[in-house]
Amino acid sequence: MQFMLSLDIPPLPKPIVYTDNILLTGSCFTEHIADRLQQNKFRVLSNPHGILFNPLSVAISLDGYMAGKQYTQDDLFSLNELWNSWDHHTRFSNTDMMEALNSINASQAEAADFIKKADWVIITLGSAFQYYLKDTGKPVANNHRAPAQWFEKRLLTTNEIVDNLSNTMRRLFSLNPFVEVMLTISPVRHIRDGVIENNRSKARLIEAVHTLCGQFDKAHYFPAYELVVDVLRDHRFYDIDLVHPNFAATSYVWEQFVKSSMASSTQEIMQQVQEIVTARSHRTRFPETAAHKKFKESYAGKTKAMIEKYPYLDLEKELQYFR
Repeated sequence: MQFMLSLDIPPLPKPIVYTDNILLTGSCFTEHIADRLQQNKFRVLSNPHGILFNPLSVAISLDGYMAGKQYTQDDLFSLNELWNSWDHHTRFSNTDMMEALNSINASQAEAADFIKKADWVIITLGSAFQYYLKDTGKPVANNHRAPAQWFEKRLLTTNEIVDNLSNTMRRLFSLNPFVEVMLTISPVRHIRDGVIENNRSKARLIEAVHTLCGQFDKAHYFPAYELVVDVLRDHRFYDIDLVHPNFAATSYVWEQFVKSSMASSTQEIMQQVQEIVTARSHRTRFPETAAHKKFKESYAGKTKAMIEKYPYLDLEKELQYFR
């Protein structure tokens, strides 16, 4: 008997390789994939604005990188003893205004440089609900725990999502003709919006990203949402809050991502990298023993050989540890 649905994910026409520069942006699920890529020593820039849930904020952030936007003191506001940006996640908030501003602009500059040479931009959308400041009509990426009466909450239409992201993608392909885009939908449930409302939101995101993939040959869909909701399809694959996919679920999605997005030669290198990274994390109670010294010497040799064979891999920290 078959107890799980099977999902055939077509391989990418241009597989991801180790020499690629990969920019990831979007919801917290983006960070799961980014962390795995970083652990495997890929060249990654993850969420330069911090976590972004809605497509309008993603489009605004990408447009800002391509325009080389720098923020000013007028773009910040003070709330709860912190200086914040309506465009950014709270990871950039700071008690000192200039510290917050400098952190934001340093990330902006890094992203502006990275996007010009990016081989992949991976976008994960979490929610079609958008908040606007009532006083100005400005769309906000993060509410920063401000009073609810400051905002108007609205469910974006599918056309609004498509229009904003398609305009951004046209600018991206004009700036960087070699870049490919991967679109995904986060399987994280936004239950605070309500179960029915969350499903409406996800439905609009799904329809929008498939419309975009139909518009652009260089846009591809990865079914992270379907892998969790339709294939795993069980609350035991969620954290205790029944909202966020747990380690088993994110590991399964990562495995499917690797199989469908990376060539077999890249996967073989990944296995060797993981062996070295795992050895680097090993902690012994008796570092002075001959056995441990032999262990480190062995992996120093393996790491040096990997660097010589694949000079684009950043394994210097591992090599220094084993030496």
